[in-house]
Amino acid sequence: MEIFGVFAKVGAFTIGGGYAMIPIIQREMNSRGWIGEDELPDIIALAQSAPGVLAVNMSIFAGYKLRGVKGSIAATLGATLPSFVTILLIAILFSSFKDSPVVIRIFKGIRPVVASLIAVPMINMAVKNNHTWWAWVISAAALVAVAVLKFSPIYILLVLIVLAVAVTMFREHKGKEGRE
Repeated sequence: MEIFGVFAKVGAFTIGGGYAMIPIIQREMNSRGWIGEDELPDIIALAQSAPGVLAVNMSIFAGYKLRGVKGSIAATLGATLPSFVTILLIAILFSSFKDSPVVIRIFKGIRPVVASLIAVPMINMAVKNNHTWWAWVISAAALVAVAVLKFSPIYILLVLIVLAVAVTMFREHKGKEGRE
């Protein structure tokens, strides 16, 4: 029940979707000793690589890590139920005030906050995980390729996978030559 409550709190008070949930999930799970700081990037990587919504995938993986299948169900329901209820209520009521200047200004005011909620955990992950100059170059190149050149992240991941396999094979081959 505690897992449901934590993820319901995260789902209820996070505006902006999956990436905006990351710092709140991290704080909630770290404060309870459920995960270490080094485990969150793994959960995020798994959540990003699985099909579906990031927030739901993160809930599934975090809940599973904590309590198996029951934890996954509790965390997923907790993370999605507040949004579902909120969106349902908004959909029912929105048609009457969607063109209100106040509502339009509120949504425009929320955008920068959501952008910063997404940027901060991404910067923190880059700082924690990029330990070499070439990791920073790869991160910067991927950022430019996606944000500026509008490349699909799928192609970038495929290129990086091929590159990683090639580098690994090269190092193994070079290591075998050195031992012979």
